[in-house]
Amino acid sequence: MTCVLLRRLWPSVAKHQQSYRSGFRSFANLPEDVQTAECVSEVTSSQLRSMLSKRDLQLFDVRNPDEFKAGRIPHAVNMPLDGLEESLKMSPESFQQRFQVRAPAKDDDNIVFHCFSGRRSAKALDIARKMGFNRARHYKGGYSEWAEQEKKNTAS
Repeated sequence: MTCVLLRRLWPSVAKHQQSYRSGFRSFANLPEDVQTAECVSEVTSSQLRSMLSKRDLQLFDVRNPDEFKAGRIPHAVNMPLDGLEESLKMSPESFQQRFQVRAPAKDDDNIVFHCFSGRRSAKALDIARKMGFNRARHYKGGYSEWAEQEKKNTAS
């Protein structure tokens, strides 16, 4: 909630940052989760696991098909970044036919993008947000973090 409020207020605060500095701490001294506007845009590994266990998730893997075939997060749907915008513009029927899952709606709050390390999923999130999917998020840790945690879990 703090991040959403800060994101809305930040343009005004940044404009008057010099005059505000004497009155309170500068933006750089705020907690890290508040510093980044992405804090409400990211899903942690534990949040992703919880969403998967509840089956309350539309997980889109934006890596290329070869990467997807080499390893994936369960229930992820491969939607390569280079075709993301076109895919999100598809009719619900065409989307269902192509991806074998329900098409995401612009007001869905369970849309999560992921890639290998978070860069492409951040780009995917930006594309989706520009298209009106304002509640979409991304898993910044990506498949690399997921696979590493899976190795640790099976070794235990």
